Amino acid sequence: MHLKKGDTVMVLSGREQDRGKTGEVERVLIKEGKAIVTGINVKVRHTKPSMANPQGGRIERPAPLAASKLMVICPACQKPTRIKHVMVEGRSVRACKKCSEQILTKYKTE
Repeated sequence: MHLKKGDTVMVLSGREQDRGKTGEVERVLIKEGKAIVTGINVKVRHTKPSMANPQGGRIERPAPLAASKLMVICPACQKPTRIKHVMVEGRSVRACKKCSEQILTKYKTE
């Protein structure tokens, strides 16, 4: 998977109102090959009143998007780019195909 939590991504294809938008990856669903992006592909869920939500009503939340429809935006050159893997100090690190700058994530990965 070329995406990680915290990456800034651009939507390549999909619904007309989401195409070309950018957002941050909230969660990556590796087994399904999908990612949830903040503010993109927002769906409305109607809920009944409950103890947690006594008012009930409509809740808007982002739905998963196919990872193939998302492209990582390089933090250095600010362009959507493909990812290449480079060996640095014996570890594989993600890098931008256009400017060869390393793409680091905000969150610690294991």
